[in-house]
Amino acid sequence: MMALKVAGIYMFLCGLLGFAMKRKHLLLMLLCMEFVVVSLYFLLFVYLSGLGSDFFFCMVFLTFTVCEGVLGLSVLVSLVRTHGNDYFQSFGVLW
Repeated sequence: MMALKVAGIYMFLCGLLGFAMKRKHLLLMLLCMEFVVVSLYFLLFVYLSGLGSDFFFCMVFLTFTVCEGVLGLSVLVSLVRTHGNDYFQSFGVLW
């Protein structure tokens, strides 16, 4: 059980590191953010299975995660349609 917690924390930290390193591309940042959310879901699942309780909250968390992913992808599609790419350097803040 402890090895699963360490693996989940390692996944979380790798996702944060990838999020920090890939800050120029919106798509890669969204993928790293989804990896962080999946690692949090894994840690929540391990924690609730250790308590022996039901997994209803995991389904609620998974529902909100899917909504967050859809919102991020819709923003990505909108930005690619208006600007032509997903580089943060090409976005004008004052337009």
